[in-house]
Order: sequence, then structure tokens, then C-alpha cells
Amino acid sequence: MNKPATNTPGTAAAAPAEIPVDAELARRIEQLLYREARLLDEEKWDQWLALMAEDIHYWMPAVENRRRADKLGAWEPGRGAYYDDSLRELTIRVSRFKQPSAWAEDPATRCVHVISNVECFRTEVEGEYRVHSNFVNYRSRGEADNDMLVGRREDLWRETEHGWRLARRTILITQSLFMSKNLNTFL
Repeated sequence: MNKPATNTPGTAAAAPAEIPVDAELARRIEQLLYREARLLDEEKWDQWLALMAEDIHYWMPAVENRRRADKLGAWEPGRGAYYDDSLRELTIRVSRFKQPSAWAEDPATRCVHVISNVECFRTEVEGEYRVHSNFVNYRSRGEADNDMLVGRREDLWRETEHGWRLARRTILITQSLFMSKNLNTFL
């Protein structure tokens, strides 16, 4: 199992130095995140997958309620995760969404992704940027199924000759008990 490259709450590693990007680059990265959200809302799965780096690690750990004194923390690599995916697994998930037999998507779930609190930082590697953001994912299906996922993300984005590519995403949701009937969304 791959471990996320980013620090998560509850881990002992020290946070890397935060060197903010300039305003113009921050605006470009924000627009990239908004475009990604629109692609997901419009179910443009192939265009969304095209934003992924070959070595993507897409990780959303399950939340564990722990006391502050517990050094394991709420999120920890190696414990249960909703997503712990490479490009191969993400491609399989997208392929499943697109199948006519995907009962969880017939009728289709309507999603709205709201992205906010975007912060962009340089890393030690030229052309790679650590990006923090918050999200709300509101999902509605049928007449009565409505639910919302809320959380924050820490990404590693690369600017390449072929465009921007997402190399790492750590998704930390606030819910410790997942009330939805399924997890048929990307965050």
C-alpha cells in the first residue's frame, strides 16, 4: 500500500516550510481546482482522469474518533480508507461509473462541488505545488436522497509540458460516520 506523501493531522512528521506562490500563480491554480470541480459535476470523467499524474495517489482515510491525548490521531496511513487509489484504481472506478449496469447511478446522482480556502505553496521540486483547499460536495439522487460531504484536501500539483497534473490528494472528511448509501463521487 502506498503511503501519502503529504503530512496529515495525527502524524508526527514536521510540516514542510510554507513558501506561498505569487498572486498570479495562485489564481491559475484556483482556476484549475474550479475547473476540476466542474468536470466532476458534469461527469466528464475522462477529462478529469486526464488531470491525473501517472503516479497519482488519491487517499481518503476513514476518520476515527480519538481523544487528543491519543498519539495515533484521527487519520493515519495504513488504517482503513475509503480511497487509497493509484491511476489504475481511479480508472477502474470511472469505468464502473460509466457502465449501464451501475445501479447506484441510474438515475444519476446530481453533484455540486464547492471549493474554497485555496492556499498554494512551492515545494522543494521545481514545478510542483502543495495546495490546500476546503470542499463541500452536495449530492442529490432521486427524490429524497440528499447528502453532503465536507472536508479539506491537501494536493500536490505538477505543472508539466502537457499541462497540470494531480500527483497526490489527501482528502480529510469531517464525518466519522458515513451516512450516505454509497460513495459514488470523487472529491
